[in-house]
Amino acid sequence: MNYAEAIKTLRKKMIMSQMEFADYLGVSFGTVNRWENDRFTPTIKAKRKLAPLFKKYKIEINDD
Repeated sequence: MNYAEAIKTLRKKMIMSQMEFADYLGVSFGTVNRWENDRFTPTIKAKRKLAPLFKKYKIEINDD
């Protein structure tokens, strides 16, 4: 699963809107939207915030 799919899956498992998820991570709504639409990948800082959540929700990422 790529980051776009993983982030969308994670957000849905956490039962959050894109805006709520953005607030939770401390990023903008547009950033989450771009991640989910595979326009941008998360920064290293964002990946560090996301990593424990992916682990908690058992989401595996193919980070090529």
